[in-house]
Amino acid sequence: MPVVFDEQASTITINTENTSYQMKIGPCSILMHTYYGPRIDCDAGYAVSYRDRGFSVNPYDSIENRRVSSDTMPLEYPCEGSGDHRAPAFSLRRKNGAVGCDLRYVNHSIHAGKYSLPGLPAVYAEEEEAETLLVTLQDQSAHITVTLQYGILPKLDIITRAACVVNDGDETVFLDNAASANVDIIAGNWELIHFYGRHAGERNTARTEIGQREIVIGSRRGMSSHHENPFVILAESDTTELHGQCIGMCFVYSGSFACNVSKDAFGTVRSVMGIQPEHFDYPLEPGESFQAPEVILAYSGSGLGHLSHLYHKVISDHICRGPWRNARRPVLINNWEATTMNFDGDLIVSIAKKAAELGVEMLVLDDGWFGARNTDMAGLGDWVVNEKKLGCTMGELADKIRAMGMKFGLWIEPEMVNEDSDLFRTHPDYAMRIPGKDPALGRNQLVLDFSREEVVDNIFGQISKVLDECRADYVKMDMNRPIVDVYSAVAEYQSQGKILYNYIKGVYRFMDMLLERYPDLLLEGCSGGGGRFDAGMLYYCPQIWCSDNTDAIDRIRIQYGTSFCYPLKTMGAHVSAVPNGDTKRCTPIHTRGVVAMEGTFGYELDLNLISESEMEEVKEQIVTFKKYWDLLHNGTYYRLTDVMKNRSEAAWMMVSEDQKEALVNIVVLDTTGNCPNRYIRCAGLDPMAQYEDEKGTVYSGNVLMTIGLPMPLKYVPNTQWREFAREYDAFQIHLVKRTVSA
Repeated sequence: MPVVFDEQASTITINTENTSYQMKIGPCSILMHTYYGPRIDCDAGYAVSYRDRGFSVNPYDSIENRRVSSDTMPLEYPCEGSGDHRAPAFSLRRKNGAVGCDLRYVNHSIHAGKYSLPGLPAVYAEEEEAETLLVTLQDQSAHITVTLQYGILPKLDIITRAACVVNDGDETVFLDNAASANVDIIAGNWELIHFYGRHAGERNTARTEIGQREIVIGSRRGMSSHHENPFVILAESDTTELHGQCIGMCFVYSGSFACNVSKDAFGTVRSVMGIQPEHFDYPLEPGESFQAPEVILAYSGSGLGHLSHLYHKVISDHICRGPWRNARRPVLINNWEATTMNFDGDLIVSIAKKAAELGVEMLVLDDGWFGARNTDMAGLGDWVVNEKKLGCTMGELADKIRAMGMKFGLWIEPEMVNEDSDLFRTHPDYAMRIPGKDPALGRNQLVLDFSREEVVDNIFGQISKVLDECRADYVKMDMNRPIVDVYSAVAEYQSQGKILYNYIKGVYRFMDMLLERYPDLLLEGCSGGGGRFDAGMLYYCPQIWCSDNTDAIDRIRIQYGTSFCYPLKTMGAHVSAVPNGDTKRCTPIHTRGVVAMEGTFGYELDLNLISESEMEEVKEQIVTFKKYWDLLHNGTYYRLTDVMKNRSEAAWMMVSEDQKEALVNIVVLDTTGNCPNRYIRCAGLDPMAQYEDEKGTVYSGNVLMTIGLPMPLKYVPNTQWREFAREYDAFQIHLVKRTVSA
């Protein structure tokens, strides 16, 4: 059984195939967290130290036992006001202004299957694949019940956590904090790995010691953001890609979030993850409930690489949904970097024609096809086709594209409105604006109040008419600014936190409506590139545009950081023109292709403008992508170099589940005169097997994983000489296990 209750030891243990997670009902019914690590069959609570610590207060009901204090015990769901002065997971304010409560264990129950969260994304599973544990905590004086929700997928070594709060009293209370998960670790030297960035530079990796301080990362922007990703790793200081202990926490939510990581005076490390508590202030009326989003937990005792594999599997098979979940995506071309908004129907058709000749499978029409949309000053909110600009209806344009053997897709930005739009002139109250204050603009646009159902319904009604007409195969859903002026016109008083929470639920509802009406639609998420790249969006969109920065060298680093949690098949990645629009860097088209194949793969340029030799390269790239697609997107992924530290080369590889083949990808980042020998140490191969590359060279699996693969040399044309690869050269080396005859 995944959940084991030992009544004598007062422990609740969650077991997966390789891990155990244990709680203990401690003194005064305080629910402690005692263990998360390799599988055990015992009470780990012996490791908890009970001592009378100075200035650590004691529960009233343990007045004669001063060794009991919430301030020094490892807790499962710490709350403010219980005597624990560390970062809380839960904070409650009463109508009289008093802050605090004291949640105690009441009971628990075990259920077949995985719980779901109404209106929110969450890991899903068949009933036989999962089990649910519900643990009830209560504060008797505040009349508050908190149900801790645990979903267990034993074969995947995955545990999910969420929390549901119910007001059982007869007066309104206010939630100041209602986090989804907390992990307390009582021993070890731990570090925090998080993924910071900016627009066009998302998900850089940072690793820092967790000292006796609080480290708070997160977003206040109304979206998960370019600046921090809602995924963190706690890793022991000696943990590497292949060795050591680490714990991941992945937030399945697309709005503002926070993760507070700290070490207390006695060495316990705490990590609390949930909705951003600043300005949360969620009013909970008598009888009402609040559902906190989900956190996906995973533990690896064999390094960061294995932790990534756990997340790749659960996101691929139990977050992403629909027919495109694990299917090869069409090789597409998007017109944005080729034309921006300066196009007409004839130009789009000419781009599609050349793309079709070279083997591209879908054209996506980006921003500028609707309303008075020729600049970013107008048109958002008016989802009516500009037939004068296109020279035809959208249905007719789609038919022209399909006549070339291609699919057809559209870009939308449903959450936004320009002041210069018919929608704003008719419904100015639909936009978030604080009365009497000039609103802050981002990209010359305002944010629509998606916390209101009528706003969502209006936008969906407009967009669905267009999609019905053109029968779009694909939609790219963008969101190009953070939320600032948080106010809703529908009520005299609503807290920022309630509006923003309902806003995100409105976004999810909009996407659910799209997928219900168009079940075969390939929906791609986007927020100025990677500003909302999170597991919550992946529940609706099996892929997300990874970054607006399409420079191949920058993309190596962006995709490297993204890979720690998210599968390659979820990363939108394209080959774009050079010099690159962001960096002005020139890289070979072959290199751009190798890097884009680490994601969904497509093109972001006018293929009419490239050379004949580059056109041949495009044809070859598409053939290569299709040839290796299953290995690229369903193989086990290994990061072979740390591109945040190693500035000489970037390397990664995919290995088939049966270890019969692998694809090693290498990009040269820097070269020097009289360059020393370089080797790329492989991973994931059968150590006792021999592997052969396409040139007939045979390697030992053990040697490849111990010494490594020699960096490829390049022939100099018309000579017998060989030279080391040049800067920004790229290589793909296909290894196949040799069949050894008896």
